[in-house]
Amino acid sequence: MMIKMWEKINEKFKKYPARIRVAEKMIELGLSLNENGKIYCGNLKISDKALATAANVDRRAIKSTIDIIKEDDELYNIFSNIIPAGTLLKNIAKNLNLGVVEIEVGPQSEGILAATTNLISKKGIGIRQAYAEDTELQKTPILTIITEEPVSGDLINEFLKIKGVTRVSIY
Repeated sequence: MMIKMWEKINEKFKKYPARIRVAEKMIELGLSLNENGKIYCGNLKISDKALATAANVDRRAIKSTIDIIKEDDELYNIFSNIIPAGTLLKNIAKNLNLGVVEIEVGPQSEGILAATTNLISKKGIGIRQAYAEDTELQKTPILTIITEEPVSGDLINEFLKIKGVTRVSIY
């Protein structure tokens, strides 16, 4: 489904890089489109100007992108059903005495989440949160795992042995 979605977006907007940036930013931020063509993050209305600034495009690109999405049932179904991911603990983990493991993945990412969480759980450390950037949207996607306590650095070499892992940071 995900590859099909990106193919559809690229097909519709291939001549308009600004519109692609708008669509990507909406997905990245969890912004949805309502039936009136307004953009929301949950129940918070997002102004065209704010989205244009975030996507680094002219405000006119927002309106034209919305118009095209509304005209295409498949795209409208996707963009009207996006929901924000919720609170991510990465930036406040240190304040909460939690650990953070960031794993950069290459093009082969299948099984990385299972393998990394298995290594962490074998150390008896609980996992509070795990989230991954979209492998189709990001050039170097990051898997972030928030743990109940900091993970020791000796696991870095174990993480690096997992197929598809290109870099690991623990803090």
